[in-house]
Amino acid sequence: MNILILGSGGREHAFAKKLSESTKINNLFVAPGNAGTDAIATNIAINPTDFTQVKETVLQHNINMVVVGPEAPLVEGVHDFFLADEELKNIPVIGPKKDGALLEGSKDFSKQFMEKHNIPTARYQSFTTETLTEGKKFLETLDAPYVLKADGLAAGKGVLILNDLEEAKAELEEMLSNQKFGSASSTVVIEEFLKGIELSVFVLTDGKNYKILPSAKDYKRIGEGDTGLNTGGMGAISPVPFATDDFLTKVEELIVKPTIDGLQKDGIDYRGFIFIGLMNDNGNPSVVEYNVRMGDPETEVVLPRIQSDLVDLFEGVATQTLGEKSYEVTPQTATTVMLVSGGYPEAYEKGKEITGFDTVEDSIVFHAGTTLKDGKVVTSGGRVMAITSFGDSMEEALKKSYKSINKITFDKINYRKDIGFDLK
Repeated sequence: MNILILGSGGREHAFAKKLSESTKINNLFVAPGNAGTDAIATNIAINPTDFTQVKETVLQHNINMVVVGPEAPLVEGVHDFFLADEELKNIPVIGPKKDGALLEGSKDFSKQFMEKHNIPTARYQSFTTETLTEGKKFLETLDAPYVLKADGLAAGKGVLILNDLEEAKAELEEMLSNQKFGSASSTVVIEEFLKGIELSVFVLTDGKNYKILPSAKDYKRIGEGDTGLNTGGMGAISPVPFATDDFLTKVEELIVKPTIDGLQKDGIDYRGFIFIGLMNDNGNPSVVEYNVRMGDPETEVVLPRIQSDLVDLFEGVATQTLGEKSYEVTPQTATTVMLVSGGYPEAYEKGKEITGFDTVEDSIVFHAGTTLKDGKVVTSGGRVMAITSFGDSMEEALKKSYKSINKITFDKINYRKDIGFDLK
C-alpha cells in the first residue's frame, strides 16, 4: 500500500514510524512532515487543509489510504471531500467526517452529545453575545474555579480557568463581545470545575467495533510542578499508574460504549480515533473533552506500546472489520519528554541547529518542530523533539529519556525535569 499521513508534528512522526514497520506498506508519504519523517518517508510540502493539493498528491502518488493527524483538516471536512469526489471516494480516510469531527470542533455540540447519551461530564450552559447577562448570572451559581471554553477550535488556547468571579465575568465579555478568540468564541461554554486528576484514554473505532488504546497522561504547563503557561504538552506517561483495571472498566462501560453507541444512534458514521480527556475523581471518571484525533505528545507514548500491525488495524477501520483484528500492547511503561525552544510558549526563535540526536541509542527521538536547512536539522517550532523511552517502571523509562536528552543540544533548549512528578 501507499499511505499518506497529513500533518507535521511529533504525532505524525510517531505514526510514520509505526506504519513503516508494517509489511503491508510500500511507500509512505507525509504532508508536510518534518526532518524526522524525511528520514523514513517522503515529505510533500503541501498544506493539509488545502484539499485540492491533497487530491493532486493522492492521485500523483497512487495513494491507497490517508491518515489524518491534526484536527483542522477533519473539522474542515477532508473526509467528506474524498467521499464527494469520483476519483477519491474509494480511498479510505482514517479520521471522522465533518459531522463526527464536531465532537472537537464545537464544545457546545460535544456537551449536548454527552448530555443526550448520559455520559458523565461537568454541568454546563452555553452563551452568546445576546445572552451575556445570563452568562454572568450563571457564573454566580458556580463555585470557583470558573471554566470558560471557546466553542470552536482555538489552537488549544480557548480554555480559561479562573479563580475570581469578577475576572471570569470580564473574560466572558472579552470572549463574546470582543471576540478574544475570534469566531471560535462567538459561543462560550461555561462549566463547573471538575475535581480530580486528569488522564486520557484513546479509542480506535470503525463506527461499530472499537479497540481501547493505552491510557496516557500528559503535562501541559511549561514549568516544573505544573506551573506557568499552558503549552501543547511537555511530556507524557503510558500507562497511567492510577488507571487500574477497575477504573478502566468503568471508563469503558460509562463512557466508551455510550459514546460509540451514541454516534450510531445519531447516524454519525465515525471511523478513526476518539481522544477522551478524563477526570478521575476518587475512581469515578467523567469527560473533560473529546478530541477527534490522537493527542500530542500522548501519541509518542501510546503508539510505541502497540505491538500489532497498525496498517492492519487501519484496514479494519476502513472495512468495518476492526473487531476481527488482533491487537496487543506491551506491558512496559513508555515515557516521553518534550524538548522545546527557549521562550516557548511565548515568542521564540527558529532555525537553531540541533546536534547529538543521532547518537541517542536507548530512546526513540520523535521530531516535532524540526526542518532540514542546508543539510542540517534545525528548529522550526516551539516544541522541537519528543524523547521516548521504555522501562519496566515509569522511573526506569524516565531515567533513560533524561540520559538521552543529555546528548542533544540546540540554542536555549528547555524541557521539564519533573515529568511524572505527581504519579510517584
